[in-house]
Amino acid sequence: MSSQKRFTDEFKRDAVAQVVDRGYAVSEVAERLGVSTKSLYTWKAQFARPAKGREAESDLAVELRRVKKELARVTEERDILKNRSGPQPACAR
Repeated sequence: MSSQKRFTDEFKRDAVAQVVDRGYAVSEVAERLGVSTKSLYTWKAQFARPAKGREAESDLAVELRRVKKELARVTEERDILKNRSGPQPACAR
């Protein structure tokens, strides 16, 4: 049986997020969580997204919000026009 502790990927990602996203020092996080700084640096290399990836993800989130707003506006306009024109005869559909 190994004396080495096993940590889940979720635990590792959360630990890395404290360093990368929240700005805590690696030594501080390692001490609080009871892991070595070497482990934390290894997890950081494994799980941290590169800055370019985070920036692209942020741009995509902004674009997604814009597209959702546009879709809501177009859907509303379509519904207004559909209701304004009244029922269509069966042969016109």
